Amino acid sequence: MSDESAEFTRRKFLGAGSAAMLAVATAGVAAAQQEEKKVPRSPDHHLPNETDPGPKNAAIEAENPSAVWGVDTDAGQVPPFKYPFAMARKRLESGGWTRQVTVRELPISKSIAGVEMRLTAGGVRELHWHVSSEWAIMLYGKARITAVDAQGKGFVSDVGEGDLWLFPPGVPHSIQGLGPDGARFLLVFDDGNFNEFETFLLTDWLTHTPREVLAKNFAVPGATFERVPKKELFIFQTGLPGELKQEQAQVAEGTSGAPARMDFKTSTMKPTKATRGGEVKIIDAKNFPITTIASAIVTLKPGGLRELHWHPNADEWQYFIGGKGRMTVFVAGGHARTMDMEEGDVGYVLQSNPHYIENTGNTDLVFLEMFRTPHYQDISLAEWLAHTPALLVDQHLNVGEQMLKAIPKEESLNLPL
Repeated sequence: MSDESAEFTRRKFLGAGSAAMLAVATAGVAAAQQEEKKVPRSPDHHLPNETDPGPKNAAIEAENPSAVWGVDTDAGQVPPFKYPFAMARKRLESGGWTRQVTVRELPISKSIAGVEMRLTAGGVRELHWHVSSEWAIMLYGKARITAVDAQGKGFVSDVGEGDLWLFPPGVPHSIQGLGPDGARFLLVFDDGNFNEFETFLLTDWLTHTPREVLAKNFAVPGATFERVPKKELFIFQTGLPGELKQEQAQVAEGTSGAPARMDFKTSTMKPTKATRGGEVKIIDAKNFPITTIASAIVTLKPGGLRELHWHPNADEWQYFIGGKGRMTVFVAGGHARTMDMEEGDVGYVLQSNPHYIENTGNTDLVFLEMFRTPHYQDISLAEWLAHTPALLVDQHLNVGEQMLKAIPKEESLNLPL
């Protein structure tokens, strides 16, 4: 087994062990708390103390039952950690549209911002750059990406559904939708304050540079720049690009192409870990050297659990690609909150805050875990307890040393509930 495989073998992504432990270790505590509080509750919320007369947004409440009623183990005040992209304003342009979720929409999300973008066939996100790293995943269709690195070497590639790319900070680049129906993709930036509508744009820069300066810079007549657009193009419609190999050869003239690939084909990657409960693909600097943002693509089968765990080296930003689930986040001081998640939602968990995600739907739950670090790290509850003396743990939890000693030491499988 390689060092990389051995490292990931220790990670308990989808473990039934932690699910069983949760049931045993928390059932007694939850029951004791409920008995102590003596608060009547019913599964269908029909009791007098559960009535809810008066105004309400029934549609939103129906989508978020875990937030409206909470679960027995939720407690205290935990800031919202969810924001739907569906509530973000779309900026519509001739070549497509875009919308974003940043710290302005989701205040807890200080380290990462996300942008959804749709480009028509031939639609171009104009040549631009920014001070943040740009990580991206194709959600639909195909696109052509271009970039020039700090050594002046060009990169051109076509990306399809599931493929990733990473543009380092300050590297100028573009994205163009291909046929037959363009593309839709998610962009992730390692700064919660990032603003997609305030990037460095080629047309913007030239418009605000005197013609005589441009003429001197390029050694051409000033009249050459008479038709430069007076306003940013941002996302605009044009024809399809040329043949890929020809454009790759063109950008490599005189300098050769960029030595480091800026795209990553997840379709050719085997899962880092797969169980009957789902699978995960981890992409970080170990297998995608250029990246400054670590990621995990997680698929949970119906009833599956992304086991109890936390991330010691970074906040976690999430994007839900498909399915339905719910996430519970535990915060120091005995605070916990559960929120429902579905396709198009953004989730956020602060560094080292324990959490878990359950698939509550009838189809696969697919989501991204994103981190502002080149190296993925996590610690699971099962991993922690399995490598702590059983006597000591039992003195804390009173679940029996036999149960604790049975926790898998290296691999923990998750079974559908």
